[in-house]
Amino acid sequence: MTNTIIWTIAIITVLGLLLALVLFLVAKKFKVEEDPRIDDVEKVMPGANCGGCGFAGCRAFAEASVKAAVSDSDLGSIFCPVGGNDVMTKVAAILGLEVKAKAPEVAVVRCNGTCEARPRVNEYDGFATCAVKAALYAGDTGCAFGCLGCGDCVAACQFGALSMDPTTGLPVVDEEKCTACGACVKACPKRIIELRSKGPRGMREFVSCVNQDKGPVAKKACANACIGCGLCAKTCIHEAITMAVNIAWIDSYKCKLCRECEAVCPTGAIHGVNFPKPLDKDAVKARIAERKKKAAEAAKAAAAVAKEAAHE
Repeated sequence: MTNTIIWTIAIITVLGLLLALVLFLVAKKFKVEEDPRIDDVEKVMPGANCGGCGFAGCRAFAEASVKAAVSDSDLGSIFCPVGGNDVMTKVAAILGLEVKAKAPEVAVVRCNGTCEARPRVNEYDGFATCAVKAALYAGDTGCAFGCLGCGDCVAACQFGALSMDPTTGLPVVDEEKCTACGACVKACPKRIIELRSKGPRGMREFVSCVNQDKGPVAKKACANACIGCGLCAKTCIHEAITMAVNIAWIDSYKCKLCRECEAVCPTGAIHGVNFPKPLDKDAVKARIAERKKKAAEAAKAAAAVAKEAAHE
């Protein structure tokens, strides 16, 4: 009996050693060489693994960066929003490349349909997520485009940059914590959250509405809605505002932060944030009127000169 046990242990041990040797030889033969720079790039990454860069995680980002450096000699559109320009500079240094600095971005909630401005027309009594709510119906207010208020964006944010305001029923972005990873953008079924340039010293203008209904319908649903009047686009001399599907949209890269669009908006749908002084609408409107007056006088004078030249 004892001999049987000893022989069994000996045979199992020998088989184990042989199999381990076979596995070692196979692993050695089929070993895939990995660029050591992948580990170096991963070390400088923030380690959030949020997917904001478009890859599965920081390791996948590092692999894509090294691959891009080998094949394209350029990082192209590869960018880590969490680490920002500082991390991308380190990545470029490791790979021996140059990278263009990107303007910092922040999540912006393009809905100003507060509880007061957008009264409820029914009560939702289902599973409290925006995704489920959006799949079932348009929402519990008269606006079919606005925030549903269940906080899917808050749950999606890994950095604690979003919270729900109990007074307005809308999400609030903490700019200091926001990394512009885009998780909230993907989580919102109504697509009311947008990543926009932070702007110089954090100042920016944006239209806080995505309602595509025509003016009277939009206004009836929400007192703060963009009614698509186009007054802002007509006022802007920088061509920073375009109109599409009854909504105004401000190009943050063309906007000069003159705040004229904000002053002339009849519903307050255009918001200016982080400006050092409150908006003086009367002063801005007076400036616009003076500019139009001078333009009209100049046009009149030019017409007179042209008329005289025609008679000569």
